[in-house]
Amino acid sequence: MKKILILGAGLSSSSLIKYLLEHSKEHNWKLRIGDMSVETAQRKVNHHENGEAFTFDVFNESQRIDEIKNADVVISMLPARFHHLVAEQCVEFGKHMITASYVSKEVKALHQKALEKDILLLNEIGVDPGIDHMSAMKVIDEIKAKGGKMQAFKSSTGGLVAPEYDNNPWNYKFTWNPRNVVVAGQSTAQYIDHGKYKFIPYHQLFRRTEKVSILDVGEFEMYPNRDSLSYRETYNLQDIPTILRGTLRRPGYCAAWDVFVQLGLTDDTFTIKNSKNLTYREFINLFLPYNEKDSVEQKICDYTGIDQESEIFKKLVWLGIFEDKKINMPDATPAQILQKLLEEKWALGENDKDMIVMQHQFDYTLNGKNKRIKSSLVVRGKDQVHTAMAITVGIPVAIATKLLLTGVIERRGVVVPIMKDVYEPVLNELEKYGINFIEETIDL
Repeated sequence: MKKILILGAGLSSSSLIKYLLEHSKEHNWKLRIGDMSVETAQRKVNHHENGEAFTFDVFNESQRIDEIKNADVVISMLPARFHHLVAEQCVEFGKHMITASYVSKEVKALHQKALEKDILLLNEIGVDPGIDHMSAMKVIDEIKAKGGKMQAFKSSTGGLVAPEYDNNPWNYKFTWNPRNVVVAGQSTAQYIDHGKYKFIPYHQLFRRTEKVSILDVGEFEMYPNRDSLSYRETYNLQDIPTILRGTLRRPGYCAAWDVFVQLGLTDDTFTIKNSKNLTYREFINLFLPYNEKDSVEQKICDYTGIDQESEIFKKLVWLGIFEDKKINMPDATPAQILQKLLEEKWALGENDKDMIVMQHQFDYTLNGKNKRIKSSLVVRGKDQVHTAMAITVGIPVAIATKLLLTGVIERRGVVVPIMKDVYEPVLNELEKYGINFIEETIDL
């Protein structure tokens, strides 16, 4: 009997746990699911005979050791900053570990020790990172196998509300960690375009967008992610003239979000004293020049160069930033206050469903001709538990766990899923869950 330890039973774990429990009888698995909230873990187990929920405290080292010692594979769905604690003990006790998160420096440093212990530390096997890596490498490898030479690679992903539930002026609702949305992009974006390095500072990021059209779900705008340059090495595209990765939003979102960036409302480095007693209107006014004659509405328009008749201004009004409503958050940062307001307005409704969209663009030369492949993915959530985000993060982790325990994945050490022997079987099974890419090829 194989024992699977899952640490973290939040929303992204829902489809992961369901998959592993459904396959547990066939493969003789037992699952232990630990979370700060045992009730959350129990709901995910749902009285399944092969699942057991328990209260887990990541700071309790003796508990961590005991649980990891008794597992065959550990799946860490904890916040990213805790993965290295789990990974270090997995290496110490010779246990495999799988996580959807990016490889940290601390985990990467464990590669040689993991090889010596004959264990796999598989990272970046969620959606982004994860499905993006696997689907991109599949096409890149196919192009190279035909003798093609890559000239440009662009990739973008977005977690959004499904079109039929898109009913607010921002065309956006929270489908994942709200804090990550508020502080997104707070460093210089860097990429390469036609052989020239490009850098976009945070205060310009949401002004430098590209249009993207995806299958039958319409138009989007893409803003660049922080570091696209490192993916030249990841994807073995060291000499490629153009490489850019980005995040997708609906048209108009970025221009409106830029107002918050210019005002400084996404800053998380200082707290505002007496914020509890401020109204949102007073909060906004803190960031505007003093002018006793003009209203807050007029000052924000003058400061940012927008018009009160514009769609951007209408978005701001809809959010309620000009309302005399108490914030009720003591000593909060601007980013925390903005997040609180957004969580009230951008929450998914009880019957709403989310959507994941992803598109890769591969430009290459083959036999003297220039070609382009567009590879697009659209995944819609099933309900409030098995959201598109939970499905696309959790199912790849679950499939990889099964492939590891059944001997299909034989890799060891610190690994990301960019090798054919890893990505091919995972992508093949993902298609059964409706996670499949539509490819379009055109001559340039």
